[in-house]
Amino acid sequence: MATTHNKKEELKQSFKDFLDKETLKLSDSISTSNGDWVVKGFIDVAKNIYTISIDTKVISKVMELLIFPHICSIAENNGYKWERCEEQNFYPDMTFIDKSGNKFAVDIKSSYRKNENSINGMTLGAYTGYFRNRTSSKNVSYPYNDYVGHYVLGIIYSRSADIPVEGKIYRLEDLKSISSVVNNVSFFVQEKYKIASDKPGSGNTKNIGSISDIKELIDGKGPFSSLGEKVFDDYWMFYLTNDMAKAAELAKAPYSNLAQFKSLKNIK
Repeated sequence: MATTHNKKEELKQSFKDFLDKETLKLSDSISTSNGDWVVKGFIDVAKNIYTISIDTKVISKVMELLIFPHICSIAENNGYKWERCEEQNFYPDMTFIDKSGNKFAVDIKSSYRKNENSINGMTLGAYTGYFRNRTSSKNVSYPYNDYVGHYVLGIIYSRSADIPVEGKIYRLEDLKSISSVVNNVSFFVQEKYKIASDKPGSGNTKNIGSISDIKELIDGKGPFSSLGEKVFDDYWMFYLTNDMAKAAELAKAPYSNLAQFKSLKNIK
């Protein structure tokens, strides 16, 4: 749906305001009164409880499953149609559609605190594929250009000092004595470009990395925030790893950080 720039910015801000307000309620739904995570483990039909691994992928997936019903309720109560992605590797995790048909992409991202000021980092989706071919329907719920805005629903948590012993089987009557693997869970909402760094995420996958400073994440003060989404798009749509540069028969990548990109594009 075509929108003017000012109208698009109004829609984006209105959606963020809505999501900001509603996510404040999520903490109470996933934490106990003392700040521990409500999830203690997995239970089988014999009422045996198996503790959860501290593995970040496991925690991330369980967090998602835990908040999805609340997100569904939030959407319906505020007049939005809500859709989950069809496949695990599709973008985004959730699509919100307002009464006028405007679409908003929301990805759920989580990370643990390394200390009181920083997290381990997040990956913010691919910078190849659908991100570059913005009319493509491959690995995306709707083409990237169909979305008015792209948001991250961020989850930040602390790892508990008292981790349950993995492999130990508990009974239902032991529930209150089982330590939660994480605590102090908090949420934030930001547009993706405002919390993106100029470096890829960890691993070999071609994903955009996030900034790691907690205050800057919450306030949306990443390096692209003051430059705007267009600069963010240009930077990551044409970003090349060394291997990508070689495949394109270039001596080297034109830039590898934002300072080099700004110099190349004469951005002050």
